[in-house]
Amino acid sequence: MFTRFLYGAALAALSANAASVDNLPTDKSKVTVVFDHALPNVPGKSMKGVLVEYQPGGSSPAHTHPKSAFIYATVLEGEIRSKVNDGPEKVYRAGENFAELPGDHHGVSANNSKTQPARLLAVFIVDTNEKDLVTNDK
Repeated sequence: MFTRFLYGAALAALSANAASVDNLPTDKSKVTVVFDHALPNVPGKSMKGVLVEYQPGGSSPAHTHPKSAFIYATVLEGEIRSKVNDGPEKVYRAGENFAELPGDHHGVSANNSKTQPARLLAVFIVDTNEKDLVTNDK
């Protein structure tokens, strides 16, 4: 049920051409906040949807997210190669999902294809006042 809600929210946000709040360009990738809504029953927390689009061969730098962030990511198109903390590198296909817990390190996030694009929707539950959703490794 929650997955259907997230997928529906993603489609609605994408079809509405939501304005980009935090474009974080990287090598062959585009990151756009597509929705941001305070949770009325959880004071101080918000749900933020982040669309990550990878061109063929695209990737994001290794990174972490705010310590308050719980993230649930769903692959919308293509295949995403991901590695969180010391876990194995894994490929997620359209319709599959994964979670990141507060404090997790995302060592690999990349399009698994050199010829096809890939997209994922990352839904954050995070402190409402948090503006920096990604901190790239130095």
